[in-house]
Amino acid sequence: MANNNKILVPEAKQALEQLKLEIASELGISNYNSVDKGELPSRLNGYVGGNMVKRLVETAQSQLANRQF
Repeated sequence: MANNNKILVPEAKQALEQLKLEIASELGISNYNSVDKGELPSRLNGYVGGNMVKRLVETAQSQLANRQF
């Protein structure tokens, strides 16, 4: 299966990696960065990715709510 994930803002790559590790830690997955993701259940990897998206959407909504037009 091809990996179609593209970072649209390359400058954000490090922040996204940090967010991934932070969320994995919150979910109780230690050393997520050094774990072979192929050995983890897809559900577990999905939880990390899903929570990343949820956090990013919450942040964007908050920023939009505070924006003055």
